[in-house]
Amino acid sequence: MPLSVFLAVMLGAALHASWNAIVKGGTDKLMTTVFVAAGSAVVGAVAAPFLAVPDPASWPFLAASTCVQTLYFVLVAIAYRAVDMSLAYPLMRGVAPALVAGAGAAWLGERLSPGAWAGIALVCAGVLATALSARAHASRTGVAVALLNACVIATYTLIDGAGVRLSGAPVAYACWLFVLNGLPLVGWALVARRRDLLAYARRNLGLGLAGGFCNVGSYGLALWAMTGAPVAVVAALRETSILFGLAIAGLILREPIGPRRLAAAALIALGAVGLRLA
Repeated sequence: MPLSVFLAVMLGAALHASWNAIVKGGTDKLMTTVFVAAGSAVVGAVAAPFLAVPDPASWPFLAASTCVQTLYFVLVAIAYRAVDMSLAYPLMRGVAPALVAGAGAAWLGERLSPGAWAGIALVCAGVLATALSARAHASRTGVAVALLNACVIATYTLIDGAGVRLSGAPVAYACWLFVLNGLPLVGWALVARRRDLLAYARRNLGLGLAGGFCNVGSYGLALWAMTGAPVAVVAALRETSILFGLAIAGLILREPIGPRRLAAAALIALGAVGLRLA
């Protein structure tokens, strides 16, 4: 792998963890999530007119993914309202690949290698360790929401995996997805919380939009990296976002990260990387 590609993937992983940290650090986490989705939509809307239109066969998948990803953004906000990022982020980010692999084996008849099963076992061990480290009621609630969101992430991953193949234009598909993801959240905020939206925008618009650019940048760098390195290797390196998330949570958000939480996150990260490389 060229050094430039490696550095791009690492930057993308850091950007993904960064927009999650922006949501976690927001005083109103749901409203901050709305601005992150809005920022992503702005970037997508600027780029989409210059790209080929995705094949109509992929449009139902775009619609389905938009519905699922709207739920994803809402659950991100709920999880970070209930629990530390150092607990929620590894679960959301690391469990989803295991669920996708399991779904492929159970419903699509895909055969998993011993390495893939080992990766799933490591992720499961990390989840159990995370759950045992979350003793307070709020932490248990956050763990449950994070695990639910991992299921949501796995769902839209499977949907987009099928949709992008039918689109004939992966980058355009991604841009339209960013645009469509922002519409329901911004529409809800304008209708249900217009006064709060305007007041919050005056104080936090720049930070929320920065989160949107981080979200788009993370995905864009991954797409670019996949043109210069094997997809499996790039996907595995992206899972280092779990470790970036843990570092940001501890160093910037000042969350307490004890040995148990650190060990649990490491197990999840190792399992996710192993799954990607299997």
